[in-house]
Amino acid sequence: MGKGYVLSRADISPIGDEEYKSVYNTKIYNREAGSQQIDLYDFTTLKKVKTLFDTSNESEFSLFINDYTFSPDEKWLLIASESEQIYRHSFVANYYLYNLQTNKGIQISTNKIQEPSFSPDGNKIAYAYDNNLYIYEINTNKTTQITFDGKKNKIINGITDWVYEEEFGFVRAFDWNADGTKLAYIRFDESQVPEFSMDIYGIGLYPTQQVFKYPKAGQENSEVSVHIYDISTQKIFDTPVATNKKQVSKQTSPNAQDNLYYYIPRIRWTNDKNTLSVQTLNRHQNNFNLNLINSQTYQVHSVVNEQNNTYVEITDNLIFLKDNSFLITSEKDGFNHIYHYDKNGKLKRQITKGNWEVTKFYGYDSKTERIFYQSTENGSINRGVYSISINGKNKKQLSADKGTNSAIFSPDFSLYINEFSSVTKPTHYTLNNSKDGRIIKDILDNSEYEKVISEYRLAKKEFFELDSPNGKLNAYIIKT
Repeated sequence: MGKGYVLSRADISPIGDEEYKSVYNTKIYNREAGSQQIDLYDFTTLKKVKTLFDTSNESEFSLFINDYTFSPDEKWLLIASESEQIYRHSFVANYYLYNLQTNKGIQISTNKIQEPSFSPDGNKIAYAYDNNLYIYEINTNKTTQITFDGKKNKIINGITDWVYEEEFGFVRAFDWNADGTKLAYIRFDESQVPEFSMDIYGIGLYPTQQVFKYPKAGQENSEVSVHIYDISTQKIFDTPVATNKKQVSKQTSPNAQDNLYYYIPRIRWTNDKNTLSVQTLNRHQNNFNLNLINSQTYQVHSVVNEQNNTYVEITDNLIFLKDNSFLITSEKDGFNHIYHYDKNGKLKRQITKGNWEVTKFYGYDSKTERIFYQSTENGSINRGVYSISINGKNKKQLSADKGTNSAIFSPDFSLYINEFSSVTKPTHYTLNNSKDGRIIKDILDNSEYEKVISEYRLAKKEFFELDSPNGKLNAYIIKT
């Protein structure tokens, strides 16, 4: 890294459960060589172990690394290149599968595809192309198309439409079950959604026009439904969770449509290979259900219902434990906190409590039975890193300094990299022990930048709170 390089969180990605239990990797661009590397570092020493992939050594691949991911067994590296943005989050790209043992690779499709995802056993990759879903078998280099009705501005399988991507913040709408024998996905029927056109200005003399489905206020949204593909039978099964306008006419309530599964903002398999979790919302987005679907009987059971006068926030803060009980965050007491439910939806306990917010839910360490999170316990303008036992006791503050602290944990949760910054301090990276927050090693303190900034003699900011009819507002004043 050059003298002027400022480390970014985007450069660091923890991996490993077995062979690379205590390592992280980082993507580095070598400007002099015009190449990119994916390097492996030891979490405990922060020393480079080896280079996993270097574009300068791969003459058969003329690529720039946009993104990468590892297979569950860490034998394969899936590299995205030449990506093309679609909307805010979605993109298509060429994907190359690189064998870390043989140092050989292959492009898994000649087309630019979306959201490839390894099966849990690492033998298959599911992906979307042209509104349909496919499964690529790594050992045989065989690709199987599993949906066939996908059509632009009509039907989308396994990828969200514009509304879901923009409002619910996700793109991949398919998920493997625990043993890789089934693939669940959401199907979007946007046939009745009005079209919108937009001029796209690029390198040409004249703009091109993009036409896509865009429901304005009060217009039809996509009809969505959940389906499950069985690998062994190669059959698709329809689940009962679907938006269905015929159901509305059967109900007598004037607000019948508001009680339907109007939105399906998340699906995720539990640790049970036959149980799929499906989150649903009404159109007003103030009635939330976490449903469990039995993929053998296709019975649906709601395990969590949350209602609010305004809206219920959708997040990815859902973790299923070994006994299929689950941890989930909720704002139902007025603040965002972590709750523990058993597999049938009975509340075991509220784990975090107080007039403050859990702002990040990092995960759960099953060995120590501790939960790691970020919160505003030291004031709403601060972010601290904490751990707490699953029984709601023995809470520990891991971060020491007031300001913004964020953590990147090792796969076994024994160590973490803390990123700290404040209004007076540039970003400071440290390697910390997860047990007590003790700093093991300084990674980068950006002290040179701090010296440069101090020479400008910038006016100090004085923070205070303003009283308002609806509570207190944070503010600061600059005095010269």
